[in-house]
Amino acid sequence: RMADTQSDLLVIRPLGAGQEVGRSCIMLEFKGKKIMLDVGIHPGMHGVDALPFTDLVDANEIDILLVSHFHLDHCGALPWFLEKTTFKGRVFMTHATKAIYRWLLSDYIKVSNISTVDMLYTEKDLENSMDKIETVNFHQEMEVNGIKFWCYHAGHVLGAAMFMLEIAGVKILYTGDFSRQEDRHLMAAEIPPIKPDILITEATYGTQIHEKREVREARFTSTVHDIVNRGGRCLIPVFALGRAQELLLILDEYWAQHPDLHDIPIYYASSLAKKCMPVYQTYINAMNDKIRKQIAISNPFHFKHISYLRGIDQFDDIGPSVVMASPGMMQSGLSRQLFESWCTEKRNGVIIAGYCVEGTLAKHLMSEPDEISTSAGGKLARKCSIDYISFSAHSDYEQTSTFIRILKPPHIVLVHGEQNEMSRLKAALIREYEDTKDSNIVIHNPRNTEAVELHFKGEKTVKVVGTLASVKPKNEANVSGILVKKGFNYTLVAPPDLAAYTDLAPCTITQRQTVAFGPPLSVLKYFMKELAGDLEAVMWRGKPAVRVFKAVTIVKDDNHLILEWTGNHVNDMYADAVLGVILQIESNPETFEKTANEAKPTYFPDEDAYPERLIVLLQEIFGEEHVDMSEDGLAIVVSTDESTANVDIATSEVTSGDDSLLRIVSSAVARLQSALTPCSGAPIPMEI
Repeated sequence: RMADTQSDLLVIRPLGAGQEVGRSCIMLEFKGKKIMLDVGIHPGMHGVDALPFTDLVDANEIDILLVSHFHLDHCGALPWFLEKTTFKGRVFMTHATKAIYRWLLSDYIKVSNISTVDMLYTEKDLENSMDKIETVNFHQEMEVNGIKFWCYHAGHVLGAAMFMLEIAGVKILYTGDFSRQEDRHLMAAEIPPIKPDILITEATYGTQIHEKREVREARFTSTVHDIVNRGGRCLIPVFALGRAQELLLILDEYWAQHPDLHDIPIYYASSLAKKCMPVYQTYINAMNDKIRKQIAISNPFHFKHISYLRGIDQFDDIGPSVVMASPGMMQSGLSRQLFESWCTEKRNGVIIAGYCVEGTLAKHLMSEPDEISTSAGGKLARKCSIDYISFSAHSDYEQTSTFIRILKPPHIVLVHGEQNEMSRLKAALIREYEDTKDSNIVIHNPRNTEAVELHFKGEKTVKVVGTLASVKPKNEANVSGILVKKGFNYTLVAPPDLAAYTDLAPCTITQRQTVAFGPPLSVLKYFMKELAGDLEAVMWRGKPAVRVFKAVTIVKDDNHLILEWTGNHVNDMYADAVLGVILQIESNPETFEKTANEAKPTYFPDEDAYPERLIVLLQEIFGEEHVDMSEDGLAIVVSTDESTANVDIATSEVTSGDDSLLRIVSSAVARLQSALTPCSGAPIPMEI
C-alpha cells in the first residue's frame, strides 16, 4: 500500500554541499522524522545567495539540527536559521564547537565587507542563538523524538564530530569534514564500531592523495625560509582557527631550531585567535596523546617566537616577516589587505595552506594570474610568488577508501565536493568495489536539492523484560503483557513491572454510574440473584451494599442505585449485564414486582419446560436477538458481538472461548436449575 511504502522511504536531500564545497546543509527524512545536518554559508557568495536552499523545507517541522564543527561553511548560517526562520527544534554540537562558534561568527560579522542590508544576522542574533544550542559529549547517546544519535571524533579541527543517527533501526553516519591522519595536535578520526546502513561522507579532495605529513611540513618550512631569506614578506592566509594552530606549532618549532631566523618576526594577525586560545587549552583532552603528554610539562600553545597582531594599524611593516592572517580564502579582512599591499613586490610570497572554494581570491591565485582585482575595484600586477601546500585536514582518496572498506555501508552519499572531483571519486570507488563479491555498495552524488530515495523495511522487534523474561518461552506460546512504544522501540512488560522498566505507572480506573430505581430492594435482590447466583453483602462508604459477580457493587440511595466497579473488559461486561436488568425492572416495575413476590421454589417434573425457560432467562439477560436454539436442537446458542457460548441441553454443560461470557451463562444455567429443584432457600442476611 502507498502509506506503507512512504513510511519505509528514507530521503536524503542536500540543500547545500551537493556537488559543491560550501554551505553544507543535508536534510534527512524518515518515518516522519526530519533532521538537518549542518547549516553553513558559501564562502564565495554574499547575503542570501550564500545560504543553503532552506526554502525547500518547512523549518518548523525539523526535529533536530546537528552541527559537525565550527567552520563557516558548516555553521555560518546557524544564527540566521535560528533567529530568522520558524525553526523550533533542538540544536546540538560539541562543547568545543560551541565555545569557538561564538567567537568565530562574531569575527565574521565584523570583517564581512558587505552592506548592512546584505548582512544575514547581527551580533544580537548570534548572542540569542547561543541560548538555543545544546552540547553533547563524544560517544554520549542522546534521544529526541525517537531519533537516537551520538558522535565520534572526526579529526579536522578541535571539536569536530561525526554523527551516527538511528531511526527505527536504520543507522546513518554523517562524517562532516574528517581526517584519518593524526597531525601535531589533533587525533585521527575514529572508525565507528557500528556498521551504518548509509554513509554520508565528504568528497572534498576526490581522488587526490595527500603528501606525507613530514614531506609537507618540510616543504612548507623550506618555502617560508626561502621567502624571508630573500628579504620578502611571507603571507599565509588561514582561517583564524583550525589549521592555523597546526601551522603555528610547526613554525614555532622551526624558528626554535634556526637561531638565524630569530630576528625575523612571525605575526599571527587575529584577535580572535588570542580569544580562542584558552578554548584550545581547555579542551586538551580532545587532542592527541602527544599534546596531552606535553601539557603536563609545558603549554604547547604558548608560542615563544610568535606575536599576536590585532590589526594592520599595529603592524610595523619594515623588513622581512611572516604573517598568518585570516580569512583563509582572502575574500576580505586583513589577509586581503596585506596581499594587496605586498603582491606587486617580487621578493614577497604567498603560501596557500588550505582548501580553496571556487569563486574566491585564494582559488584564483592558485592559477598564478598576472593581474588581480582589488576589493576597491581596481587592478594590481601580481609579482609575488604563489605556493600551494595543503594542510587542509580533509580526507583524501586513500583515507576515504580505507574508511569505506572497514565500514562496508550498503549506501554511500557523497557531499562537500566540486562536481568533477566528486565524479572522479565516485568512479574510482565503483571500480575499486566492482570485483568484490561480498560488497554490494551503491554510491550516490546528488546535486543541490536533488533527493536520494532509499527504502528500508525492517521487522519490528519487541523486547520482553522483567518477570515476563524470567520464564523461557515455548514455541507457539502466547506472551501476555503491556506493549510500550517509545520512539521506534517496543517493550513488553507485565503490569507490576511497568514503573520499573518504563516511564509509565499502572493505575486503576474505578467506574461509577447512578441510575433511577423506584421498586423495593427485595425486587432488585431477587433478580440479581437470578442473574448472578449468590450475592455478597459489603459496606460501601459506610452504607450496606450488595456485590454482584464479585465485581459490581450496588448501593441504594433514596430513589437511585449507585453502581461501582473496577474498569476492565470483564468487569465492564458484568456491569452491562447488571445495568440491563436494572433498566428492565425500572421500565415496568409493577410486573417485575409481581414476579418477584409470587416466586417460590417449585419443582417442575416436566423436563421439556427446561430448554424453554432457559431460553427465556437468557433472552432476558442478552436480548432476544442474541439467544437461539441450535439447528440440531441439542443446544442453546448465545451470541454477542465478539463471542459465542453453547449450552448443552442434555447435560447443561456450557462451553465458550470467552471466560467472562462463560461465567455469566453458567451462572444463569445454575440459577435456573436451582429454581427448578426443591431446596430450602435461605434469605440474604442484609438490608440496604
